[in-house]
Amino acid sequence: MPETEFPNASPIKAVVFDLDGLMFNTEDVFNLSGRELLQRRGMEMTSEILSQMMGRRGPEAFAIMCEMTGLTEPIDALLAESRAIFYDLLPRHLAPMPGLFELLELIESRNLPKGVATSSSRRYLEDILGRFELKGRFPTTLTAEDVTHGKPHPEIYLKAAERIGVEPREMLVLEDSEAGTHSAARAGATVVSIPNEHSRSHDFSPATYVATALHDPYVLQFVRGEL
Repeated sequence: MPETEFPNASPIKAVVFDLDGLMFNTEDVFNLSGRELLQRRGMEMTSEILSQMMGRRGPEAFAIMCEMTGLTEPIDALLAESRAIFYDLLPRHLAPMPGLFELLELIESRNLPKGVATSSSRRYLEDILGRFELKGRFPTTLTAEDVTHGKPHPEIYLKAAERIGVEPREMLVLEDSEAGTHSAARAGATVVSIPNEHSRSHDFSPATYVATALHDPYVLQFVRGEL
């Protein structure tokens, strides 16, 4: 989208990131671990199954997988097995998404408060951020344990705005999934969606803008206050 076609949005006072598939390529690793989990059972992890699971808390995501595949094993057991596969794969595959550190430096140069709001667990969040020495750069973090209702419910982004001390409309949310985009939009935040290869078919209609990467010109100009 050319610069002259950039949509206008209200000035922002804070930026909140999703984690998986947005800051890091963990959706790639989830895809690999999910494929291994289902292959052990003679099944296939299709793009449709993965797409429906994305952006949701673990138990909710695996309930969807069971519904779509017909698996009847306890969800807790499937989660534990999947987690073991995931952590075995992680060191070989984990990487930051393009533009992450450039965007963080820009946000910090403007003294904008920032946070992370993820459907994953706190232990997982701290592990992933810790691998890139990012824990100290995010004073506000919300995880699956902090909410009663997972995305696409707006609870997590309403709480993020409250903890940071801004109105939801003053908060820019960066998301990569349909569930997360709808969650942030329902909270009243400004949402920029950044699809990854696993979420390109999602519904991002509530987003103010659909960007190509974290260092997309729209994102950078918006954070600079130039739009």
